[in-house]
Amino acid sequence: MTETRYSKDHEYIRIDGDIGTVGITDYAQGQLGDVVFVELPSVGKSVTKGGEAAVVESVKAASEVYAPVSGEVVEVNSALEAAPGTVNEDPSGTGWFLKLKLKDAAELEGLMSEAEYQNYLKTL
Repeated sequence: MTETRYSKDHEYIRIDGDIGTVGITDYAQGQLGDVVFVELPSVGKSVTKGGEAAVVESVKAASEVYAPVSGEVVEVNSALEAAPGTVNEDPSGTGWFLKLKLKDAAELEGLMSEAEYQNYLKTL
């Protein structure tokens, strides 16, 4: 069973076993506007919860994509380098950024559920 959790920085992580797929939410891509460039980490890189995991640039701004949990990068979505607009078209599907092998599943507890995230968006 997969579970999706959300950060206050508008990243999501979809958990499947001990692997998490990380991307930005539909809200985040909407705020960014048209994505024109994505910088992905290298496979094998260790990322720390709250640390920079990737960079996304749009016509409006460049922004860091923060790691919602700590872990090791086991895969990146290299298709984004050729087609960064995929982030706008399908942020929670084919527009994912990277996959992490979770270092500590307990870090997921600090993230929001779908319902909590939807409520959080209403406060912005």
